[in-house]
Amino acid sequence: MNRDIQEFKSEFFKALAHPLRIRILEVLSEGDRNVNEIQAIIGSEGSAVSQQLAVLRNKNVVSGTKDGTSVVYSLRDPLIKDLLKVAKQIFDNHLVDAISMLENIRKE
Repeated sequence: MNRDIQEFKSEFFKALAHPLRIRILEVLSEGDRNVNEIQAIIGSEGSAVSQQLAVLRNKNVVSGTKDGTSVVYSLRDPLIKDLLKVAKQIFDNHLVDAISMLENIRKE
C-alpha cells in the first residue's frame, strides 16, 4: 500500500481519537452547526468544543464557513457519516460477542 495513504489514514484516525470529537462529528452528521449550537446539543463547555473543532479543522475533517459573527461547521466529506455508522456496527458486533460469551460462562 502506498505510504502516503497509510500516513493519511494514521493522521485521520488520530483526529478521530477523542470522544468529544466523535460526538461533534455525530452532531455535524445531522447537519451544519455553529459552536453555540454544538455546545448546546452536547452539553459541553464552549472552549472544549472550540478546541476540538480546531483539531478537526487542522486535520481537514470539518470545514468552517463564516456566517456573520459566527462560524458554521460542516463535515468536509459526507462519507464520515458512513464511517461513524460502520464504527457503531462494529461496536454492536463486539457487544453481541461479549454478551454471548457471558451467557456461555453463566451456563457452565
